[in-house]
Amino acid sequence: MSLKMTIDYPDTIPDALQETRKEFEKNAKLAMFAKLFEMKKISSGMAASIPGMDRVTFLMKLHQFNVPVVDLSEDELLEDIKNA
Repeated sequence: MSLKMTIDYPDTIPDALQETRKEFEKNAKLAMFAKLFEMKKISSGMAASIPGMDRVTFLMKLHQFNVPVVDLSEDELLEDIKNA
């Protein structure tokens, strides 16, 4: 089952961002799922599937939102290297 959410926004926002309404809504949706991924609330695969893209494409777009693809602490990184 899929749910739908409606968000009100001023009609001037897309123009201010030099985007069409469709581009703005697509980017806003992507930004929301990028943030949920950054917060470790959802996986990259789930985050990618919701806006309808593959995982690699989603990961490649994260830089647009200043979201790191890999966000490990120093200890986690050292543990990963040790176990490699």
